[in-house]
Amino acid sequence: MKDDTSDEGGAKDVFDAIRKKVEAEPYARMLGIELVELEQGRAVTKMKFSERIENVFGMAHGGAIFSLIDEAFGAAANSYGTVALALNVNVTYIKSPSSGDVLYAEAEEVSRTNRISTCHICVKNGDGDLIATSQAMAYRKRDIHPFL
Repeated sequence: MKDDTSDEGGAKDVFDAIRKKVEAEPYARMLGIELVELEQGRAVTKMKFSERIENVFGMAHGGAIFSLIDEAFGAAANSYGTVALALNVNVTYIKSPSSGDVLYAEAEEVSRTNRISTCHICVKNGDGDLIATSQAMAYRKRDIHPFL
């Protein structure tokens, strides 16, 4: 199997497998993170800001926002059917969301070689306010996902 799932059926199989893994992932479920969109090199995740992810100041915990970013990044980088592992993730926190906001992280691949994938991720609330931005880099292995 090529690492570029260029046929429509192959890509759909990869997307379905990734969706199932995210839905079953205990950490993502604990934070209420959902994968809402997935295509090759692009993914969108969402999470509601509630009391369970507040920090000591009553603001959204940076780790929770990072986790939302990481889930979108991981799905986008792994969307080609081969294993991709994070090498580096940089996050800039811009604005704290309001209680009850639904946060969306959109990861979009901006560069991909045989070994490296680079993504830009934006976190916004439902009103489109920018909450955080991120640049992330993944190492692309040749190994097919073990769950395919």
